Amino acid sequence: MTDATETAAAATAITPPAKPEPRSALGSLAAGRRAILDWLKRHGEADVAAIAAGVGITASGVRQLLVALTRDGLVVHRRAPAAAAPPTGPGRPRHRYALTPAGDALFPRAYGDLANEILDYVEDEDPALLERLFDRRARRRLIRADARTGDLPFADRVAIVAGILDEDGYLADFAPQPDGSFLVTEHNCAVLAVAQRHHHACSSELDFLRAALPDAQIERVAHRIAGAHVCAYSVRPHGATGDGA
Repeated sequence: MTDATETAAAATAITPPAKPEPRSALGSLAAGRRAILDWLKRHGEADVAAIAAGVGITASGVRQLLVALTRDGLVVHRRAPAAAAPPTGPGRPRHRYALTPAGDALFPRAYGDLANEILDYVEDEDPALLERLFDRRARRRLIRADARTGDLPFADRVAIVAGILDEDGYLADFAPQPDGSFLVTEHNCAVLAVAQRHHHACSSELDFLRAALPDAQIERVAHRIAGAHVCAYSVRPHGATGDGA
């Protein structure tokens, strides 16, 4: 097989058939739980009787589902005021149920689409301004890092920087390596929708790490945009074994 033929074959091979959209977190729940969450989202706080009538499930069935949803942190309840809660019999106080922030977060959000739309407008008007916006974000994070790292030992500063990434939604951790370096791993990309369209999001991330740890050689060794499962960075203090500086 010639190089040209191999290239054409590879190009064909990497064009997969269309796949169904992945199920949302809400869509992966059992139908009864999903129905209750949807009803509470549409109607707000309510008692068991109202929820049961709204979703077409018996009151006892709704109570069982609400116990599970409360246990999972998706629903919260409070005792209804006496004026709003006529007696229902001994041992069964009337409660009203509502979504928690975690339950509300299961419903679709379009923040990434909105952010990309606005950034597209900015880039159309002034590409340099878009880069400056990402630079400002990196500087804000750097101020936070500098205030917390100070003159701490290198390993402690790596831990703090990884902690800042984790606070920002990147599900980040770090691990010391046998050669004296550290591996900082982001298991979630908090700005993936933006990063897939605007490369400044990724380059500013690397710039932030290098500015926050100026006494280290930092290289990206895994990249979600390039097909990896995570983003990961090798953080090597100058003078460590294997440092080419």
